Amino acid sequence: MGQTARVSALLWIVAGSLAAWLWLLLCQGFFWRTDVRLPPRTPPAVWPSVCVVVPARDEAAVLPTGLPSLLTQDYPGRAEVFLVDDGSTDGTGELARELSRRYGGLPLTVDSPGEPPPGWTGKLWAVRHGIGLARARDPEYLLLTDADIAHAPDSLRELVAAARTGGFDVVSQMARLRVESLWERLVVPAFVYFFAQLYPFRRIGREGARTSAAAGGCVLLRTEAAERARIPDAIRHAVIDDVALARAVRSGGGRIWLGLAERVDSVRPYPRLHDLWRMVSRSAYAQLRHNPLVLAGTVAGLAVVYLVPPVALVAGLALGGTATAALGALAWLVMTGTYLPMLRYYAQPPWLAPLLPLTASLYLLMTVDSAVQHYRGRGAAWKGRTYTRPDAVPDEG
Repeated sequence: MGQTARVSALLWIVAGSLAAWLWLLLCQGFFWRTDVRLPPRTPPAVWPSVCVVVPARDEAAVLPTGLPSLLTQDYPGRAEVFLVDDGSTDGTGELARELSRRYGGLPLTVDSPGEPPPGWTGKLWAVRHGIGLARARDPEYLLLTDADIAHAPDSLRELVAAARTGGFDVVSQMARLRVESLWERLVVPAFVYFFAQLYPFRRIGREGARTSAAAGGCVLLRTEAAERARIPDAIRHAVIDDVALARAVRSGGGRIWLGLAERVDSVRPYPRLHDLWRMVSRSAYAQLRHNPLVLAGTVAGLAVVYLVPPVALVAGLALGGTATAALGALAWLVMTGTYLPMLRYYAQPPWLAPLLPLTASLYLLMTVDSAVQHYRGRGAAWKGRTYTRPDAVPDEG
């Protein structure tokens, strides 16, 4: 009798999991598709001026790849690069000047803002300083990008053309993250998959849409919209600054667009699980607004949606629950099918798709760990700078 009751309860739970997956498949903005790339665009008659702002703190390891890709942009209009050395101790600023001398190309200014005042994250304080320097040039657009992002030679040209053609105030591309180590292959594509599930790209670009997000490694921002939305002052303490930026611009009446990149790549390595764990747990609980009830709901939701299908399949087969096993298998199949396009985008083997429940369990633990660290009052550390306030944690690229 007890075994029958357990199978019956699991049957209802897995039925709910399957219903959730059918809803995600059909009603969540087709988040699983990876064909949202730069929208149709035509070259403007007159190319507007652009200033590129690069906040950098101890980035000597990745700067030789990222910065030259900006300096050598094939852009028909006036463009200039401002690298803000945020208190680096590894010679980032001098290396940037040396790369400028070596590669030439766009003019480069290297400057430092000093330590951020209370209430500011280091990255956003650096961005504020860079935007302040850029204002002297009166640019029509700002490109906010990170030191670890490598841009194709026509990246700036294509971003500007897309913004002008579509009338967007923000055009942002989710840079293709590095997937070389075993842990990167297991965790990184899922990171983008989960992000797209929370913020379906198709909805973001629609006029009048409420879903707002951007990807901090590559954000083209109309200067007028930045001033109207008081960027970055209005989001100076934001944990997830790219999403906060998009929301601020949209709240000010601006139009935003976000999609996957084709030739904009992050070269930052995350070779160990520890590195990826820190990347996710640094801001996971902030994503839940430091709300324990939302945390509990998120943990329960992740368990029901991602973990129940394989558990139901195994338990159903073991306990003779044919319907339970069938529903578990079907839910797992739908989950696997929605993950395959992201794996193809990252050129990863399809056999990784059925392992998504394992990856989701890692993200669940990372989220719980993020909350634990928050309540222990440890704050978050980023490149030698510790943030003890929950609203002052950096969202580094």
